[in-house]
Amino acid sequence: MPAVARESLHLTITYERGDDGWIIARIRQVPVAVSQGRTKAEARANVVDALRELALSFIEEGDDGPDSETLEVTVG
Repeated sequence: MPAVARESLHLTITYERGDDGWIIARIRQVPVAVSQGRTKAEARANVVDALRELALSFIEEGDDGPDSETLEVTVG
């Protein structure tokens, strides 16, 4: 089993009012991570899910080269 490097990743979520009372949440450091919700908590949960799905879309199984390591990032 390869060694796992654990690091904290600090990102900023910004909120703004959208149409019809929706709250739009954006992750400042990842401009394409945008979502919305009826409440701030729902918008936060949705943008975290969007970030997770975005990260997973770049992961390809079996694409590890000989000079690579695993990086574990926890998003909560």
